Amino acid sequence: MRFTPKDGDPLFDMIKPVVQGLGMALVELSASRHRGSVQVRAVIYKAGTIGVDDCSQVHRAVLPRLELAFPGQELSVEVSSPGIDRLIKDGAELVHYIGRGVKCYRRDISDWSAGILTAADETHLMLHGKEGMIELIYEDIAKAKLDYSQEV
Repeated sequence: MRFTPKDGDPLFDMIKPVVQGLGMALVELSASRHRGSVQVRAVIYKAGTIGVDDCSQVHRAVLPRLELAFPGQELSVEVSSPGIDRLIKDGAELVHYIGRGVKCYRRDISDWSAGILTAADETHLMLHGKEGMIELIYEDIAKAKLDYSQEV
């Protein structure tokens, strides 16, 4: 796992403030071209539950900006929540999940560590697990997932 803030990606930077203005966070944004059309996928997050209405609200708000970014092209936009089995793509995403259950597959012990995420920065994260506080540096994490069994 690596900590790679998405700021600096022009499309991400264009959409992020729109999503933030709606009280949500943009966790992931990808665009791909398929046979003359553009497929844009956005993953959003907010504390609590994200519903269809939240996804629709973001879709309506970002569509005009995406149409400007891809003028004259057929555009398909998909907005979703992180989902119950979200594979966390990079450390920059972790700050959105503080207070939530997370499990990490560790390279150093070839096993999973799980707990409530209490902190995350550019180099490491802190989990409050059954064994107490666990500090993990990103280089030791092979993959990380949301873990709803750890919720308190």
